[in-house]
Amino acid sequence: METIILDQGMLVSGVILAVTFILIFTETLHGFHRVKVAMLGAAVMLLVGQSYGFYSPEAAFEAVDWNVVFLLGSMMAIVAIMINTGGFEVLAANIGKIAKGRQFMLLALLGTAVTVISLLLDNVTTVVIFGPLIVLICQKMRVTAIPYLMAAALLSDTGGVATLVGDPPNLMIGSAFDIAFMPFAYKMFPIVFVAWIATLFFMKYLFKEELAIVPDGKFEDSIPYKDKSLWNKSVSILGLMVILFIIHNTIHWEPWMVAGTGLILLTILAKEIEFDDVMKNMTHEIPLLMFFVALFMLIGGVEGSKFLEYLGQFIIPFLIDPLTGEIIPENFMKTCIILMWVAAIMSAAIDNIPFTAAMIPIIASLETAGVNIAALCWCLALGVGMGGNGTHIGSTANVYIVTVSEKLAKTTGNPDLAITPLKWAQKGLPVMLLTLVICTIIMYLFFDYYALPLHPSQ
Repeated sequence: METIILDQGMLVSGVILAVTFILIFTETLHGFHRVKVAMLGAAVMLLVGQSYGFYSPEAAFEAVDWNVVFLLGSMMAIVAIMINTGGFEVLAANIGKIAKGRQFMLLALLGTAVTVISLLLDNVTTVVIFGPLIVLICQKMRVTAIPYLMAAALLSDTGGVATLVGDPPNLMIGSAFDIAFMPFAYKMFPIVFVAWIATLFFMKYLFKEELAIVPDGKFEDSIPYKDKSLWNKSVSILGLMVILFIIHNTIHWEPWMVAGTGLILLTILAKEIEFDDVMKNMTHEIPLLMFFVALFMLIGGVEGSKFLEYLGQFIIPFLIDPLTGEIIPENFMKTCIILMWVAAIMSAAIDNIPFTAAMIPIIASLETAGVNIAALCWCLALGVGMGGNGTHIGSTANVYIVTVSEKLAKTTGNPDLAITPLKWAQKGLPVMLLTLVICTIIMYLFFDYYALPLHPSQ
């Protein structure tokens, strides 16, 4: 591999990247939303890149992974249509009645429902739907909502790692390295399933005092559908999409085409739905799409300057024997597991999306140097996914759940119902560490399986 020498353009692009990321991670301190910061960073990168000759408007447009953007946008629109049917409320109400006051049963059923939906739909939207319903059920039963709210976030964060479309970082990794839906599921579902089961029963221990209380009330409400016909159509479309996701590689469809087809079919079947109403329900999701576009443009500029390749070349001697040119197995496994833990710690402290965006080009540069990067991809996905459980700001789903609890505490006048950062750390951090230990053990025992090339032809 040709040695890359650091030049002024690389250095400037690296500084812009670092400053932008610092401002993104400290948005609560300076008050500027991360979308504004990312857009400003992308604009500065483009201007500086043009002056140094390593970036252009055309290159910035090409740097955006439109597969991720269109896929997320289509799934958000599908969810926006489904919200109006009232089907999610009916599902939650039925779970509340089935549990019959058994607290752990209710936690397990709600956690399972949220996780299953999060495998295909955005987990943020899922907790947005279920958060208020969980509060309603718990108020009727006269029990604290904290275990159930945290279970919704922690289990959906953990379970969402299992599929290509379950978590935005998965989409980014899958799209960057051309990983199809089923190969992703084959590798991630087993390890995530073990971590998810462990999380569920660990929560029984973490909340043993709260769950041991016999509820004073019962939840027997029957919540009607707002539009049962449209709900049934939506579920049918989702079923078709699952099939298309499974075979999308065989039929040579990108994942965004599957999501787009599902959206088109749903809008045709739901003739009465107005797009204006759909867009209103998507207003809180649009900033995420803008954030992705700006972030891709920002990272594209750093890639154009070759700064990330410059950083990547320092990892090569640790992974590849200079005499034989072959990978050093012990060092490679260590690197993968270290990446998983670092990704988790970073994702607990900050947002996992920008960290994933920064790591992908570095891993890509290792692939260019001849390294089989399969295990690095799986460890990155596991790290950023499991790490989100560590703190109340580790994922957007966590932030929303905390907001729901704070609102509940305010309306009831009971501050104990608010999930504080300390309360989250006492429950979420042990969950994060447990899942990481499980993933580390499985990765160590089955490393040869996870190190198989991403594509058989490699």
